[in-house]
Amino acid sequence: MVSRTDTSARRSAGRLLSRAQRARLSPDVAALGVVSLCMGMSSAMIYALLPVFLVNVLGASPLFIGFIEGMAESTASFMKILSGGFSDWIGRRKPLIVMGYGLSALIKPLFALAGAPGDVLVARVVDRVGKGVRDSPRDALLADVTPEELRGSGFGLRGALYTVGAVVGPLVALGVMLWSDGNYRLVFWLAVIPAVASVVVLVACVRDSLDGSPGMRHAIRRRDIAELSATFWWTVTVAGFLSLARFSQAFLVVKAHSLGLQPVYVPLVFVLMNLFYAMTAYPFGALSDRSHPRLQLAIGIALLIGSDFALAMAETMAMLGLGAALWGLHMGVVQGLLSAMVANAVPKGLRGTAFGIYDMVFGAATLTASVGAGALWTLGGAQATFGAGASFALVAAVVLLISVVPKRRAPTSGRQ
Repeated sequence: MVSRTDTSARRSAGRLLSRAQRARLSPDVAALGVVSLCMGMSSAMIYALLPVFLVNVLGASPLFIGFIEGMAESTASFMKILSGGFSDWIGRRKPLIVMGYGLSALIKPLFALAGAPGDVLVARVVDRVGKGVRDSPRDALLADVTPEELRGSGFGLRGALYTVGAVVGPLVALGVMLWSDGNYRLVFWLAVIPAVASVVVLVACVRDSLDGSPGMRHAIRRRDIAELSATFWWTVTVAGFLSLARFSQAFLVVKAHSLGLQPVYVPLVFVLMNLFYAMTAYPFGALSDRSHPRLQLAIGIALLIGSDFALAMAETMAMLGLGAALWGLHMGVVQGLLSAMVANAVPKGLRGTAFGIYDMVFGAATLTASVGAGALWTLGGAQATFGAGASFALVAAVVLLISVVPKRRAPTSGRQ
């Protein structure tokens, strides 16, 4: 006869085992991380050199660079809200993710073939269309397959793997530039290889998180938006102000070039920034599963302010390196946290829509910030550009201090 104590012990053990099983990250999270690594490597090989290529080879101005970056990011943001909501509507994530990564891979050769700044604009916009199609469904899929108590870890792991690619890519670009005596176009052609590899890994190794049952019977409606919690909108507001403070990373490259760094060594700026991002993305993502978001966001904002001040005042490579490192630390502290907060604040059937709205606000702010940064650079140089970034980061800090983090409302049963 089994005693009541034994029965209770077995039940407790069963609950602990169940909790341990739920706590394991899905293999799909690692697979998505590898996909991001490959595409991140491809994009970093191009973007680490693209601003200097535009200025030195195609004769573009900093204002036009800001316009290109702003148009690219705003296009991506518009596509994200459409693709995120569509993935909820059709009850599928993976087809849209494959379409997005595939489009970005197909357009990569246009960078190597570009003969005028307008060609780069087209390539960047189409590439960002691909990013817009894939990102919201991808983040929703990652949230779907990750337990709530480990979502920060899941997003942090994917972000860390992405930044490994963003570190390796510029190093490869540097090696090819040294070997080829500054052949930008050769670097751009080689970047096609990891882009194609990302699509292959995605198709072969990532499973869809939904079974085809629509999460919404109709396209996005006001009633669906009303189901998004106050925590979600608070997160979107803070992220929007941070986006205004953190314009395109292309201006890091422009700053390095203005200090006299030779074009062949410009990728090292991205290497340094992404190295610090890679080292901190997973630890701070995991920390966000246990810590209060306000403190972690405050740390991230402080790092961004420090980065902007360092870059505004930089007259040496050491100061430039400090600014790039602080920028990377800021990304590692806040990115996984914000994504996990979005995922945890909304029901499963609306996650694609929620990430689409979040990314749309993020991109609209980036468009404003990038175009403004280009104009400020033309009028007042780096000090005006990065000084404005620090000012918006201070505004984000004020919003964080005076607002109250809403308690997350439990998702409604119809959206689970």
